[in-house]
Parts: sequence; structure tokens; C-alpha cells
Amino acid sequence: MLRTLSLKLHAAVTGSYVPGTYSIVFVNCPNEQIARDIARTILDKKLAASVNILPKASSLYFWNGEIEEATEIMLLIKTKTSKVHMLSSYVRSVHPFEIPEVFSLPMDQGDVHYLKWLKESMEED
Repeated sequence: MLRTLSLKLHAAVTGSYVPGTYSIVFVNCPNEQIARDIARTILDKKLAASVNILPKASSLYFWNGEIEEATEIMLLIKTKTSKVHMLSSYVRSVHPFEIPEVFSLPMDQGDVHYLKWLKESMEED
């Protein structure tokens, strides 16, 4: 905890990036229209700065003890790590899957200009 505080203080003074401040959230959707609807609302709610919609990923997974296969659309959502919980709750509330795939990975490094843009894009009006 002391290390985290010292990293945040150092970042505030120097303007450097604290690893883990931002995350990439992965969400699979059953089709492109649902993916677009979810992505647009996430942006409208300022829960993320950017969403990539990746076409047609083949998924194989266990469901009810059987191996299932499906074609899904993947969202790559760039957001503040502090917003991941709210974003996940929103996705669960609108997603048609019984258990939607929602998980995140922290961003360790990134271009300073891109990270600044992420921050500015999610600021409240």
C-alpha cells in the first residue's frame, strides 16, 4: 500500500504513468448489433474512452457439461481501472448471455500521449 501511494505521488509530481491506472476490458457479444449498442452506450456513459469491435471470433467453451461452439464479436474496451466495476455491472445488466464474458487486464505501459487522451476522454463534462 505504501508503494502504491508513493507511485501515485511520484506520478503526480513528474507526470509519469502509474501502471494499472487504465485497463482493457474484454467482452464477447453474440452479434455485431448488440456489440455496437453496448459499445455506444458505454461511451455515452463515459465508462470508457474507446471500444474496438473485433469481427467474428470463433469460441469453444464448456456450457452445461458440453463443449459448445459459437461465433462471437469481441469488444476491447479501454477504461480507467477505477471504472471496471461499474462497466462490468452495466454490461451484465444489458447483455443477452446468462453469464457474459467480462474480464479486464491492467495496462502496464503505454504511449504518454495516448494515456493522456484516455484520461481526457473520460472526464465528466
